Amino acid sequence: MKKLFLATVIAVPLIELTLIVLFVNWLGVWPTLLLMLLTSVVGVLFAKRQGLQTLRLAQLQMQKNQVPSQVLLDGVCIFVGGALLVLPGFLTDMMGLIILLPWTRTIVKAALLKLAHAMITKGNFVVIRRR
Repeated sequence: MKKLFLATVIAVPLIELTLIVLFVNWLGVWPTLLLMLLTSVVGVLFAKRQGLQTLRLAQLQMQKNQVPSQVLLDGVCIFVGGALLVLPGFLTDMMGLIILLPWTRTIVKAALLKLAHAMITKGNFVVIRRR
């Protein structure tokens, strides 16, 4: 797991830099900077709107004495997707957009739940319950 994290920390900035250089060569410096700024602003607005909707839904479920587990997972995905959209670069923007869109977020949530379940069954992730 540590090796995968290290590889990701090294590979993502290199890919981002390569994509930015390609876009600068294709569009020019100022259009590339404006495009990166535009994706950040749109990402923040989109994440804020979805985050507020998710918060309202969680509050509604708690008022009805329901556990908002899926809604909280949605909130985490929206937060991560918004953070990825704010980061400069096109690869992180694509990943953030995939996480933010509701119909692709369900796939991401299913993969996260499967990963968490696998980690728990292997003993890599420990759940502690308080009485």
